Amino acid sequence: MADDWGFDTQAIHAGTAPDPATGARQVPIYQTTAYVFRDADHAAKLFNLQEVGYIYSRLTNPTIGALQGRIAALEGGAGAVCCSSGHAAQIMALFPLMGPGLNVVVSTRLYGGTITQFSQTIRRFGWSATFVDLDDPDAVRAAIDDNTRAIFCESISNPGGYPTDLEVLGRIAEDAGIPLIVDNTLATPWICRPIEYGATLVVHSLTKYMTGNGTVTGGAVVDSGAFDWSASGKFPSLSEPEPAYHGLKFHETFGPAAFTFHAIAIGLRDLGMTMNPQGAHYTLLGIETLGLRMPRHVANAQKVAEWLENDPRVTSVSYAGLTSSPWHQTAQRIYPKGAGALFTFSLRDGYDAAVRTVGALKLFSHVANLGDSRSLAIHSASTTHRQLSPEQQVAAGAGPDLVRLSIGLEDPEDLIADLDQALGS
Repeated sequence: MADDWGFDTQAIHAGTAPDPATGARQVPIYQTTAYVFRDADHAAKLFNLQEVGYIYSRLTNPTIGALQGRIAALEGGAGAVCCSSGHAAQIMALFPLMGPGLNVVVSTRLYGGTITQFSQTIRRFGWSATFVDLDDPDAVRAAIDDNTRAIFCESISNPGGYPTDLEVLGRIAEDAGIPLIVDNTLATPWICRPIEYGATLVVHSLTKYMTGNGTVTGGAVVDSGAFDWSASGKFPSLSEPEPAYHGLKFHETFGPAAFTFHAIAIGLRDLGMTMNPQGAHYTLLGIETLGLRMPRHVANAQKVAEWLENDPRVTSVSYAGLTSSPWHQTAQRIYPKGAGALFTFSLRDGYDAAVRTVGALKLFSHVANLGDSRSLAIHSASTTHRQLSPEQQVAAGAGPDLVRLSIGLEDPEDLIADLDQALGS
């Protein structure tokens, strides 16, 4: 049974089977917008959510469905919904939970674009975010009020590589009766499965490690299936009658699959953040080797971080895999397979040295991405976190003297040699 399979077996087989029409062993790319109904009654049942099937590829598609099944299996969830990007996944996760006047408690240590999304963009929906240092459990509890509908964090944060204590946050969320939403992009389910620590929803930018080769953008939301959406009355989109479906109650009707069905039938229908089938195909191919790639990513990152920590031109390295890191014990407890492969280091000569070093790299690519098979570098303060204030940059782990590295699959000696020559430029 699939539930008994190991990680690598699930990464290859979960969510897929030989194509019933042709016997094709690899998942076909169903490049189609629409599907033929058997008759009017069949179409009506599909549109009324009385029967599961394919209507229109903005909602469902067999290639994307296979990817959703695979990701749900790897994360240990009841279901998953794929969409156009990681940023889309964050909105998709919040959409059924939020409403005007409601808020979400979020980490101060997030990707710069996510900070902007939570501090600026969601306000246009009438939502708000309270930013808190999640290393302070008392501050997290104090930030939760009657209008809070979720806690949001990154399992391992971008760009600083800070590991989040999901065990503590899971208990806080449970006590408050609200979901914990975890962006697991940097850890991937190979390093950590947040649902096992109490997360209700897990989001991914599939653009990164899950695909692993910098070819497509994509996102996913995984539902644990364990949250009781009807218990508190705080989540009417999932517990109360839905007018668009003749009063259907998602939680009452679909149980553990309530969020997944809502995300497809309402979220994708109305927001239209659809993944394309070819992108889903590339991600399926990438996931097949996730369990082979991640150990190399982590081992390379450890070697490079240790070398940088001992270089006199470097003042600090923010990598929880180092014993000197304040987050090392958290990483050992929650992320025992490794602290990921993204981290920052600061330069003794400050901002100018950071910019100069990034420009002098030859093997590392200077791009605004991470999680590629290739090693990547960027100066976050002037790029990915440029829209933030200096104080926000420092809080997010993207200060002016920092360089962010995404360590790839190359020989680590070559990466170290490239950094050595760049630091001496």
